[in-house]
Amino acid sequence: MPQTIGVVGLGYVGLTLTAALADKGYTVHGADVSHHVLDTLSQGRSHIFEPGVEDIFASRINSGIHVGESLPNNTVDVAVISVSTPVDEQTRRPNLANLAAAARSVAATCAPGTLVVVRSTVPVGTSRKVVLPELRAAWGDDVKLVMAPERTIQGQALRELVELPQVVGGLDDASLQAGLEFFGGLANTVVPVSDLETAELVKLSNNCHTDLIYSFGNEIALIAEQHGLDPLEVIKAANVDYPRPDLSKPGYVGGGCLSKDPYIMLDSAGDYTPFLVGQARALNEYLPKHVAEIVVRLLREIRGETRGLRLAVLGWAYKGWPPTDDMRGTPIATMMPIFSAAGITVTGHDPMVTAEVVRQYGGDPVSLDKAFTDSDAVLVINDHPDYRAVDVNAMLGDARPALIFDSWRILDADAVRAAGIRYAGLGLVAA
Repeated sequence: MPQTIGVVGLGYVGLTLTAALADKGYTVHGADVSHHVLDTLSQGRSHIFEPGVEDIFASRINSGIHVGESLPNNTVDVAVISVSTPVDEQTRRPNLANLAAAARSVAATCAPGTLVVVRSTVPVGTSRKVVLPELRAAWGDDVKLVMAPERTIQGQALRELVELPQVVGGLDDASLQAGLEFFGGLANTVVPVSDLETAELVKLSNNCHTDLIYSFGNEIALIAEQHGLDPLEVIKAANVDYPRPDLSKPGYVGGGCLSKDPYIMLDSAGDYTPFLVGQARALNEYLPKHVAEIVVRLLREIRGETRGLRLAVLGWAYKGWPPTDDMRGTPIATMMPIFSAAGITVTGHDPMVTAEVVRQYGGDPVSLDKAFTDSDAVLVINDHPDYRAVDVNAMLGDARPALIFDSWRILDADAVRAAGIRYAGLGLVAA
């Protein structure tokens, strides 16, 4: 059983895996090129919010966990590559330079025959076409390589790394058996698949399916909006005791995976042009723009003019539950240019996001109570528990907003309307 593990790339995927492995008793060496990341982790602190991770680092740094710019020479039994594979904002093509560099680094610092695990999300065929050549150039044929995709949800990663089945595909039988042995020491269940490419497609299939089912809920909301219907009533009635898969509620779909992986899936399609994946992503990316335009339109109807108005935006991270400070794929990034063009001043609040980050995205930080008493409108973007717990009547003062757009329908709509405030939500804009 391997005892010393190397993790190359200490972003969300590598960081949580490092913590989970250390918690199982492994010695873990983490490598990253970011000095900020290394400085933070070396102090036993985490640069990313994830429940439980900082506690593990604080108790094990420089004992069970070691961090540096590269892995120690000829030390680890397993080297896990978990670097980012970003998608170009213009071309939407995946950039695999980080992955190739990580593979070269592993080949240079690890002994031939070290088990190498690709954990990054990649187009189908990448482990074989990009990682394998780098290893063989240094090690010849003495290569063990598996692809084992990360599939956790933020806020529950440490639990899911153990409880979710770990899918493992190998270059050959020896690689697969080594991969199954390694992940068998971490997870309750391991699922072997035929090859590297099958494992790569598993990850893309999971995330693109999630993007797709969320997009259908959003489609229902946009159609309901055209008819003055309540999409939540439609969806709830459709789901009651109906023996087919439940319809998803409408909502924003962001984050590091769902905003990127559909483009990696499209890049994997070869000569086939997918019908669904790209359209689902386009719809989910359209939703924040649509909401911003609706908010501007409603304010113009109510106030007659939008310039100089103040809009309080609650929830800047891409999601509120499980709570996160992750801004990747956040709706506010798409919305801000629309609000700015309308001359609206945006204030911002998020229990997880710092005032500095709110300013970076163009907002002025505001307290939760001021959001309701010093704004012309309030826009709730995510469903953090603090927002679910809001007592509208207690929050409102003599000066009150003219509009509350409750994207997740978590506020007391009757109390909002009783206070003389226009209430709206995704797909629900009728007066």
